[in-house]
Amino acid sequence: MDDESSIEEILNTIGDEHARTVLASISREPGSAKELAERLELSQPTIYRRLELLEENELIKDRTLVADDGNHYKEFTCNFNSTVISLEDDEYDIRIFREENLPDRFTKLWDELGVK
Repeated sequence: MDDESSIEEILNTIGDEHARTVLASISREPGSAKELAERLELSQPTIYRRLELLEENELIKDRTLVADDGNHYKEFTCNFNSTVISLEDDEYDIRIFREENLPDRFTKLWDELGVK
């Protein structure tokens, strides 16, 4: 990661006990905010705050689903496989390893090449 602020924000996010609990839970099994509140025995406002924090730092992703009654809701899942935090020369570095699919990798490569 290049941005100092981003490193601090990610460290603060994973330093939050409830954020880690939510992240661990959705890394095992995706869930909605309501499901997570029930599963983790935390209030829905607590869950929503942590989900927002995790989303801001791109540690989770969501998808919108439609319930049987026609209502929409979001299901959250972890969007990375592992994280390495290293300290070298008094500076932290965070590497987040994500599983990308082939079309995403191709698009990223294409963008990096500056092809329009």
